[in-house]
Amino acid sequence: MEGDWEKKDSFTPDAKTADVKAEDFDALLLPGGTLNADAMRMDEGARKLVKAFLDAGKPVAAICHAPWILVDAGVAEGRKLTSFTSIVPDLKNAGANWVDEEVVVDGSLITSRNPGDLDAFNAKLIEKLS
Repeated sequence: MEGDWEKKDSFTPDAKTADVKAEDFDALLLPGGTLNADAMRMDEGARKLVKAFLDAGKPVAAICHAPWILVDAGVAEGRKLTSFTSIVPDLKNAGANWVDEEVVVDGSLITSRNPGDLDAFNAKLIEKLS
């Protein structure tokens, strides 16, 4: 598995999560990948942003490991969702109703399992934005 856990690219953000407001955007896309999701779930601004989007009923799309952030944002409990298989115990322990489906929509929350689900994931996000 050498190389699977290494960061590949770095990008300079336009703003810090603490400075971003849900009312300035139509949707929030949470990136997949173990390292991305793990870093984001530790960021207080990211957690608050996820909660603000969901509280406002705005679409939040989370794929692969990104649903980890939902746990730390305190919004996974009682929600039907899916994710990469390795984080299933974390989601269930947080009170989520985890299902093994290509894409799951629970209100304004859209989740998918892995890159193989991208077509369905993207289609649901576009549908929510239409």
